[in-house]
Amino acid sequence: MAKNNKKIVVVGAGRMGRGIAITFSYSGYHVVIVDSEQRSVKDFSALSDSVHEEVENELKFLKSVALISDVQLTQMKQRVSVISRDNSQDVLGDATFIFEAVSEIVEAKSSTYTWLNTCVSDGAIISSTTSTMLATTLAEFVSKPERFSNAHWLNPAYLMPLIEVSPGDNTAESTVTTLKELFEGIGKVPIVCKASPGYVLSRIQAVAMNEAARLVEEGVASAEEIDKAIKVGFGVRYANLGLLEFADWGGGDILYYATRYLAENVDKDRYSTPNIIKENMENGRNGLRDGIGFYDYKDCDIEKYRTERLTSFVRLLQHLELMPDAANEED
Repeated sequence: MAKNNKKIVVVGAGRMGRGIAITFSYSGYHVVIVDSEQRSVKDFSALSDSVHEEVENELKFLKSVALISDVQLTQMKQRVSVISRDNSQDVLGDATFIFEAVSEIVEAKSSTYTWLNTCVSDGAIISSTTSTMLATTLAEFVSKPERFSNAHWLNPAYLMPLIEVSPGDNTAESTVTTLKELFEGIGKVPIVCKASPGYVLSRIQAVAMNEAARLVEEGVASAEEIDKAIKVGFGVRYANLGLLEFADWGGGDILYYATRYLAENVDKDRYSTPNIIKENMENGRNGLRDGIGFYDYKDCDIEKYRTERLTSFVRLLQHLELMPDAANEED
């Protein structure tokens, strides 16, 4: 489907809705933000002014870091429009993709979908940007659940690459494929996960953030020292190798024994070993050296793979100015 034939509508004029609008505008789409609430003419005018002001400010930031020109800034502003709920029927009926971004309250979601069901075409794909409600729950409010899926964007939406696509039980495979193609076409990186609380990133992030807080609470290190460790250790390492890829790189058995040590010396519940780690170790699936772990390396040129990952890591360290200069002979 050509870009010009895709009609993008965002329902909800809050921070996430505005960020999504900027994202599509940046990629050349015209986007309509529909106010999900019924307001007086005066109140809607104030909201519309607020949206346009925020969009312009964010675009000015992009210009300040040399991502866009003055001409592009003007064009992108013109691609974003805001309309009231009362005037949205035709726009919603003509939409190809609708991104719901209303308050994280079940009643608000339910009433929004009850309204959308009356004016959205059967062919439109609807996605909720929720970070707290499952697609299986929200799909009950939608008249065409096969055309519905959660699509969790991260803030700021116009900068963060990841989008977590979480279909419901009745979501059609074609819906997921179409969403992924749309996101990839605007430079995003979609992943697909089951309808599970917290999706992927929030679950991992919550564990890591809480553990960092406990380290402060226990007096292990200051907040500044812990965050420094995250920025120059955890962050750069896992920007280059994913968590499970790193487990394979070092060896699943090493992870097993390290986790067992922490369980015995810190907290047995927090550091309990997942069964999959133990089973992989017992069955000789420890990663690179066994040719299989979380990933299958049997057809992989291991040395080439190692060289590529290490080269990528060096480039990242150089970009972040974390790679020290080599000593000269005269030094």
